[in-house]
Amino acid sequence: MPSTQEKLASFWSVRVNDQWRTIFRWADGATSPPSQGLKTHAAVARHGHAALWSWRAGEALKIVIPGGSGQVGQLLARTFKRHDHQVVVLGRQASAGVMAWDGQSLGDWAQELDGADVVINLAGRSVNCRYTAANMKDMMESRVNSTRVVGQAIELAKVPPRVWLQMSTATIYAHRFDAANDEVTGIIGGNEPEVPAYWGYSIQIAQAWEKALDEANTPRTRKVALRTAMVMSADRGGIFDVLLKLVRTGLGGSMAGGKQYMSWIHGDDFVTAVDWLIAHDEVAGAINLAAPEPLPQAAFMRDLRKAAGVSIGLPATKWMAQVGAYFLRTDTELTLKSRRVVPKRLLDAGFKFAFPSWPKAADDLMRRWRAKT
Repeated sequence: MPSTQEKLASFWSVRVNDQWRTIFRWADGATSPPSQGLKTHAAVARHGHAALWSWRAGEALKIVIPGGSGQVGQLLARTFKRHDHQVVVLGRQASAGVMAWDGQSLGDWAQELDGADVVINLAGRSVNCRYTAANMKDMMESRVNSTRVVGQAIELAKVPPRVWLQMSTATIYAHRFDAANDEVTGIIGGNEPEVPAYWGYSIQIAQAWEKALDEANTPRTRKVALRTAMVMSADRGGIFDVLLKLVRTGLGGSMAGGKQYMSWIHGDDFVTAVDWLIAHDEVAGAINLAAPEPLPQAAFMRDLRKAAGVSIGLPATKWMAQVGAYFLRTDTELTLKSRRVVPKRLLDAGFKFAFPSWPKAADDLMRRWRAKT
């Protein structure tokens, strides 16, 4: 006679009215107990698998994504829509599927948060620019102001969202080589020796960003700061696409010695982690969204060259990187700062990454990138 374990095909936990219930699916297709009739928020998780989808039985979640018109926002929006959630994207310019907001003052857009289930605020000027005084001021204000006004909209809502996921950055941690930065023992940057003084302003931006989240008066809404590493997807114009162009032109070698660490996360794992955070009401505060295995830049580019089938990658000295960054209208902090960040809180909570290591992720992204050409 088969054992209970052999007869059990899978099982889920379902959160209903702050209590967990379990649904068992048996090998013959039957389920117990039945899941029909659940009228309130629920989260369904398939144990032992990275895929986890938030849902409200019988209807879709409403998810509002301020600043969601960029690559990362569209990655989330596509996935949530595919799973029948209602997604409202807020952007600086109205277009098909995008509602206009200015990122600093209340308007008609704020009504979308009243009664919504989830807010994921991604707003902020791109860091892929020259770090001039004007650009850095814009980076600061666009992040802080948008976070404050989202907080105001939630505070005024009669039925506020149950969770607010606020974009932050893994750049908040110190430039270091000796050990990884996690949420518990990680060192906040800003006082590192032998780095350009202006790098400290990036830390100030990150801290001000999270402070605006902390200060928001939203007692009925759980808040999570997403300290996010580079999100790698096969979409055109994303960071993976930019790095791949360097590789395909023979310029994908080590930079300034290549010992600085690169933290990253596969787009699939980013989306799944965001969804996992929506479902897990017990998790709040700062969360590192980064793959468990950061690696030195030289090794990172070597693995990317291998995935792309390119044997040669010319190295670049520090001054060459500075010249290249100038002509590309970007800044060398993005490539020379050692970002060695690990997701301790996710791992401790049992989250499973589909792509924990870069070689496997690079192969998968390369396959998807080729499929798009």
